Amino acid sequence: MSSTAPILATRGLGLDIGGARIVADVSLEVREGEFVGIIGPNGAGKTTLFNLVTGLIPADSGHVHFDGIDLVGMKPHQIAARGVSRTLQIKSVFGGLTVADNVRAAVMSRRGIGNPFRPAVSYTEVSREVSAILEEIGLESLAAQKASTLSYGDVALLELALAVANDPKLLLLDEPICGMSPSETERTVRKIQELSKRIDVVIIEHDMEVVFAIADHITVMAQGRVLAQGAPAEIAKDKEVQAVYLGSSEDED
Repeated sequence: MSSTAPILATRGLGLDIGGARIVADVSLEVREGEFVGIIGPNGAGKTTLFNLVTGLIPADSGHVHFDGIDLVGMKPHQIAARGVSRTLQIKSVFGGLTVADNVRAAVMSRRGIGNPFRPAVSYTEVSREVSAILEEIGLESLAAQKASTLSYGDVALLELALAVANDPKLLLLDEPICGMSPSETERTVRKIQELSKRIDVVIIEHDMEVVFAIADHITVMAQGRVLAQGAPAEIAKDKEVQAVYLGSSEDED
């Protein structure tokens, strides 16, 4: 059950690129304890919205309030330090490092540790945290395996582990199950649901079955704007959403 206080709120968030309005006056809220899904056709502005929230692209207008602080104008590392972590559509891990060393590098970066004269594995507290993260995500059996040899599904879990290594309050997941097999999808969705019990989650995903099954609240975007917001049952019945994204029902033909 969500509380009344939003952990994240965007107000009139906008972005112009080359005279084109990419994101237009987007206002939405993510409340504590609420699993939020963002859906919309390709080019709707979903990933750009994440980029604006995390500071990868500076907003032209509006505000992003997270945990009571306006994030607009902050650098990505400053926003990450505040507790906002994300994954990307294109999987990005260090292929030459082991699974454990990928996570260790993320933990050490967050802790500000970087002594070139001391082996990374000598940091006992870091090693404990790495082990705990790998166990939580379900990658402990692959700790010594090079990331470049992982299956697609395991790379996605490693990306999730790297996001968790930032010790976030909010996880922004950009199409985390895209391209997965049914079994990989089931495993990853189950892990995301487990994480959502202690970390607030916002997910962009094209798999409608997954989004409508796990989200408490859904925001629909189209052409850079918020088209509709509400509970999954409300969104499924919204005529405008059906026409623009989900398709009109056969009963209306």
